[in-house]
Amino acid sequence: MTHIVIIGNGISGITAARQIRKNSKSIQITVVSCETKYFFSRTALMYIFMGHMKFEDTKPYEDDFWIKNNIDLVFNKVEKIDFLNKSLIFENNLTLAYDKLVLAVGSKPNKFGWKGQDLKGVQGLFSYQDLQLMEANSKNTKHAVLVGGGLIGIEMAEMLLSRNIKVTFLVREENFWGNVLPKEESNLIAKHIVNDHHVDLRFQTELQEIISDEDGKVKAIITTNGEVINCQFVGLSVGVQPNIDFLKNTELKVNKGILVNHFLETNIHDVYALGDCAEFVEPIGNRKSIEQVWYTGRMMGEALGKTIVGTPTKYAPGVWFNSAKFFDIEYQTYGWVFPKLNENESTFYWENKTSKMCLRFVFDKNNFKVKGINVFGIRLRHEVCEQWIVQEKTIQFILEHLLDANFDPEFYKKHESEIIKQFNIQYGMTIQLKKKSWKNIFQI
Repeated sequence: MTHIVIIGNGISGITAARQIRKNSKSIQITVVSCETKYFFSRTALMYIFMGHMKFEDTKPYEDDFWIKNNIDLVFNKVEKIDFLNKSLIFENNLTLAYDKLVLAVGSKPNKFGWKGQDLKGVQGLFSYQDLQLMEANSKNTKHAVLVGGGLIGIEMAEMLLSRNIKVTFLVREENFWGNVLPKEESNLIAKHIVNDHHVDLRFQTELQEIISDEDGKVKAIITTNGEVINCQFVGLSVGVQPNIDFLKNTELKVNKGILVNHFLETNIHDVYALGDCAEFVEPIGNRKSIEQVWYTGRMMGEALGKTIVGTPTKYAPGVWFNSAKFFDIEYQTYGWVFPKLNENESTFYWENKTSKMCLRFVFDKNNFKVKGINVFGIRLRHEVCEQWIVQEKTIQFILEHLLDANFDPEFYKKHESEIIKQFNIQYGMTIQLKKKSWKNIFQI
């Protein structure tokens, strides 16, 4: 009987395990993790800290699900892999043999060699252990400093503010999440962070050093311009990197991540990698070589689960999509919206100044076909937006049918007429909003 071992019980590894079991009842499957025994929704960590959920509520499956589906769980840490003899060596010197190996070992927070970065009270937020550490580190904390302006930083800020802890946010760039968002969206989010949630947001400010007290705990930080900020907690939110230190200097080819092809195969036969730790030798289209997003991890797991049981399936993620929350503002993006327009691109941006909503379309300036959509504060239907881009619909067509995509609750105010009016003025057109077509929606 073939024995497939999966290291990592995040969304990538667990989706692969479920897909393998769906396609084969006889294959032996073992999932190894040193984080938690059971799979949980990592995106819910912040809600546990804030008291909105209990850890038990973040587990999508009952504990007996794994027994019923004949998936073995091993709670242990892999110290080393003997690829030649197809064996895992655990930190307690136990071993586990495999026929095929799936590496879904995830990420770890970035550190950049700051003096004091390993002091007590300094941490990132990625794993369940990080959540437990944050519970301990935030006790008796009056002031926290967060370093880096990404999505993890926003989550940490919201978590700390829920405990009435003052937050100072250090952002290296001129704009918030300026390497991802155009300037207008960055400004909208920055105003929301400062004006509505009273975060001390510092742009073009970097961490120089973290200062220790007599007990080895953080007591202050020094910025690169020499300012001293007293604090008892430092959150590192400057991104993550593949968790592959234990795989370096082995037969496995790695760069920033574990190098894979589009079938998620590594250079070693019967060894695969997926999720945050995988790096594509040939990136797909405009996508990055490492995709550290929840839904892409799930899609990789679905593809690999078919490949590994004998139905070779390329990872083909389709239209780029992402979503997040900036405190109270929901964010969605479809296709490609870069911080600055590329050659031959044009854009239309609408913002409701009073409701913290905005909508951006990026389109080809020659044929008006839409390439990307950013939306803040308005919920749009994923399937509709995806099909618009796949079918290369023009900005004119999309605006006419904008109501087809609106997914806001029934009594929310609609802004489509206002959006079209501004577009018509800006581009000298006479587009008319059409009624919502349920037929079009249900056909997708």
